[in-house]
Amino acid sequence: MQHLFNSPKALVVFLLLLCSTPSWAQKKEERFWVDGVCGMCEERIEKALLRTKGVWVADWNVDTHIATVVFNPSKVSLPGLHKIVAAAGHDTRLETAADAAYNKLHTCCKYRDKGVKDQHK
Repeated sequence: MQHLFNSPKALVVFLLLLCSTPSWAQKKEERFWVDGVCGMCEERIEKALLRTKGVWVADWNVDTHIATVVFNPSKVSLPGLHKIVAAAGHDTRLETAADAAYNKLHTCCKYRDKGVKDQHK
């Protein structure tokens, strides 16, 4: 141990690794309901969340309609996550997608349509 950092290069590499480790960053995990009906919805919801600065993990379950998100609350807020999902065309308990965003969804993803929901059961 006494000669572990005997070169300046080894010390610099160690310090860079220490400072860049995401475990030192603030992390928060939240779960919230998001409406959708299929695998294409899942992909769209997760992509919208993962493109957001400060989001590390995003997973939406088509059966439970629960999105699990691990994020840095200093970069994005929980209400902000709801807005991002709504902008992608999906309703949450806090945000309703604008008609323009909802209407861009593929026909099989129209979760507000009872017939479409019935087809996905």
